[in-house]
Amino acid sequence: MRRSVFLAAGALVVLSGALFLWRTERVSAADRPASPPAPLPVETIVVKPQADAPTLEAVGSLEAVRQVTIAPEVAGRVVDIRFVAGSRVSAGQTLVQLYDAPEQAKLAGLQAKADYTRRQFDRAVQLVPNGAEPKATFDARRYELDAARADIRETRAVITQKLIRAPFSGVIGLRRVNLGQYLNPGDPIATLTDLGVLYANFTVPQKELSRVSLGQTVRVTTDAYPGRTFEGHVTAIEPQVGDETRNITVQATVTNTGQLLRPGMYIDAHLALPGRDAVISVPDTAVQTSQAGDTVVVVEQRDGRGVGVARVRQVRAGARERGRIVIEDGLRAGDVVVTTGQLRVAPGAKVQALADAGTRRETVR
Repeated sequence: MRRSVFLAAGALVVLSGALFLWRTERVSAADRPASPPAPLPVETIVVKPQADAPTLEAVGSLEAVRQVTIAPEVAGRVVDIRFVAGSRVSAGQTLVQLYDAPEQAKLAGLQAKADYTRRQFDRAVQLVPNGAEPKATFDARRYELDAARADIRETRAVITQKLIRAPFSGVIGLRRVNLGQYLNPGDPIATLTDLGVLYANFTVPQKELSRVSLGQTVRVTTDAYPGRTFEGHVTAIEPQVGDETRNITVQATVTNTGQLLRPGMYIDAHLALPGRDAVISVPDTAVQTSQAGDTVVVVEQRDGRGVGVARVRQVRAGARERGRIVIEDGLRAGDVVVTTGQLRVAPGAKVQALADAGTRRETVR
């Protein structure tokens, strides 16, 4: 009995001691300050000015330099068609013949009349100086000859108009007429397009106007021919800025090598801009855009382990090209810029700059 009492008392003492130690440890833990959170790892780059050879990219379309709708100037019935749709024709080549038999007959009569009038005029030339005929007869014969010759020229002009020719060399489009069809002036016969040289029309933001000039090289690409590039040069700049877009239309003349391009195609235009010796650029993932402007997150007060404080900095962004953004103002050489993970970083937070990621990104241009 006595032994049981001693055992119970001993157990109570042990339990009381354990409870005391647990409460003491709990109070000590509550009194101790919380350990600071581990720095948040973020990918960064170290800003390094580099030589820049920028290109301005824009979307545009192609337009024919020379393209016309072939149409008659005078009315007539189609009696001959001398072209194949989609074929190449030469300048001056006959395309369509309209019925001209009445004009041909009229021309023959006018030529006969002109011959007779010329003989009468020649006779007056001989007789008037001798007084055999009055001066008025000479004047009348000269007038009749001039009028006969004018009638011939007029009829020949109508005959020429009824022989419809290609005004320049190019590719003839789909035929819109048939044999025997009666055409009125202006009725379309087909389109004729010179595919050797085309216009590439595209727009650029007004802030880039100072960097665009006549003669600049333009490279044109299209999804119709992946991997193919067509080169041209800026030949015109629209003097008016768009009211709604505030963009400026630029026109380049492009050599259509192989005549692969077609008017109306959508194209990507790559305009080579003047380069600069020292330009600061960052990956486009580093720049955050809002109504307040463009910002980046920089790492300041770094220690030897790359741990520093995150700060939000206002910047002025410039041209965008191939996944990078030129920073015109707000950054300087040596700044450490966060490229990935900045949305999880609060201003003033401790961050761990990952130098390896920065090295990889710095090589991307």
